[in-house]
Amino acid sequence: MQEIFGPDGRLAQALPGYEARPGQLGMAEAVDEVLMAAGGRGSEERARILMVEAETGVGKTLAYLVPALLSGQRLVVSTATITLQDQILNKEIPLLEKVLGETIPVLCMKGRQNYLCHYRWHQYCSSEQLSLLADGEIGAISRWLESTETGDRAELDWLADRSPLWPRISAQSDQCLGSDCPEAASCFVARLRKRAGSVRLLVVNHHLFFSDLALRRGGHGEILPRYQGVIFDEAHHLESVASTFFGRRFSSYQLLDLLGDVERQVEADLPGERGDRLQAMARGLRPRLHQFMALFPSRPGRYPLVEARDQIAAWEQELRGLAEGIERLAELLDIQAMQGEVWGFYGERAREQCGHLLEIGLGPEQGAQARYVYWYERRERSISLEATPVKVAAELESALYQMVDSCVMTSATLSAGGNFAYIKERLGLGADCRTLCFHSPFDYANRALVYVPEGEFPEPAAPGYDEALRTRTLDLLQCSRGRALLLFTSFRALDLMAEYLEEHLDHPLLVQGSAPRRVLLERFQEDGHSVLLGVASFWEGVDVPGESLSCVIIDKLPFEVPSDPVIKARMAAVENDGGKPFFDFQVPRAILTLRQGVGRLMRSSRDRGVIAIMDVRLFSKGYGRLFRASLPPAPQVRELARVREFFADDHQVESAAVREMNKE
Repeated sequence: MQEIFGPDGRLAQALPGYEARPGQLGMAEAVDEVLMAAGGRGSEERARILMVEAETGVGKTLAYLVPALLSGQRLVVSTATITLQDQILNKEIPLLEKVLGETIPVLCMKGRQNYLCHYRWHQYCSSEQLSLLADGEIGAISRWLESTETGDRAELDWLADRSPLWPRISAQSDQCLGSDCPEAASCFVARLRKRAGSVRLLVVNHHLFFSDLALRRGGHGEILPRYQGVIFDEAHHLESVASTFFGRRFSSYQLLDLLGDVERQVEADLPGERGDRLQAMARGLRPRLHQFMALFPSRPGRYPLVEARDQIAAWEQELRGLAEGIERLAELLDIQAMQGEVWGFYGERAREQCGHLLEIGLGPEQGAQARYVYWYERRERSISLEATPVKVAAELESALYQMVDSCVMTSATLSAGGNFAYIKERLGLGADCRTLCFHSPFDYANRALVYVPEGEFPEPAAPGYDEALRTRTLDLLQCSRGRALLLFTSFRALDLMAEYLEEHLDHPLLVQGSAPRRVLLERFQEDGHSVLLGVASFWEGVDVPGESLSCVIIDKLPFEVPSDPVIKARMAAVENDGGKPFFDFQVPRAILTLRQGVGRLMRSSRDRGVIAIMDVRLFSKGYGRLFRASLPPAPQVRELARVREFFADDHQVESAAVREMNKE
């Protein structure tokens, strides 16, 4: 590793201005060690596990890619975001090919929904729906299909993130016709899987990885070819993603999708009387489903399923009525299976949905209540019933840790309050899991400030907080001359601030939801003095180096709503195990989220700015010290005057730079 990452190593020779980073070398050596040790693992042994927190600037991606490639093993790199996948494929791998002097056998596999399905595309183009879309989109995709080798929607940079067209033409897993598909020979997904068997490094996202684990665990085949080890980047997402795939779900959208597919297939393949009965059954299930959905309270949100069951007198009767209708549909589909594989496939989908509906809706089997939390989510036009594991540790042990030779987990945020206890407990990792932490090499002490309002500033639950937050935020934005990312814990808070700043701010305002995320970030970076407001996904994955992002303002500590059924069940489990839910669960989760938000400021060694956390509980509450201990090593100030001074110095530096440029 020294030969590659050292001051005179191959990276230094390939990259002008390269600076050797001790943290990057240390991480690479640790990853190399665990991969090499895993080669001698016995068949009954658990995977060798390494957990590495590598803060921004360490260069963790190269630190795990180099030893992975040199190991000679077939490995999977799993990320939380497609953005990181694209970075690995389009930036890191070409660099390493130059550094190592060889072509690297690597392939990126995304979820099926990212690829176009030829069969669905031809169906769509021949349907009446075509008139609903601009001819330009259809023509553009037709031309793209003449040249694309992957069918990956990422190549269509003009296609909106929430395009209504793409879900109708993409290769959804529950709509694949398999070998019965007339377009099987040209299938992008089939080609991808064939190529995957011949490469040494697979790059996937967490959803695809855990979808594959769930299939293997249930004995239903596999998506990925066999591999020896896995490296999880953005590993702080593992529990939430694993919970999705190790649980059960029934949704009205799933059933409506199935009914629509059956109706279209009948029109295409079963004209006349043969299809009439199937059509009637599919159409008859729609009002039955809407009747079932109407049983639930109209208020949107996530709630314990037991609440709905207790309030609905005919719950079991209505549930079984819907399930029987789905089962009868499955029987009719099975009868048609002689006509083609697709009908049997639709029958399997119907039977699986029926099973999930009954399993969740009738309540847990003996002993299952402690292992799963049963809840429902009401949205404006849909209902979903869910059974989510309270803990995923046991599933990870049997499906992952016992099945691979090595497992590396890395992220910029894995520790809370200076230790890894929380994340290790949630993922079922014990003393045999080695942990390392490499701090950011950035000069926070001289290039950043952490600002928290003075003691008289209201706490978030106190009267007057919203007004104080708005006016103080405007003060900060005037100091920073825009150039700020504002992060909120709720859409309500975002909307209130957006309305206020629209009237009082002199700088351009960009608000989440007003345009696609990618477009907002491009405008934010290019404008130079705009203000971007976001919630949820904007707390991480925003990578805007330079002066365009010189201030991050966070409205309050990001504690989750304790009434959420999954959070509530997990807190109860902590208490039942003798722990303290607030300190052992809520505080660590909030710290990890806060660290993600704070990490948006410094994205390069040249960055400079202020992190403002508008929550005095950082100093007024005892647990505030845990949050403060998790912040970057920048001076912590409580006077607005210090922020003004900081940005006044920043303005002088900027002006001096402009003068120098003018001289040149």
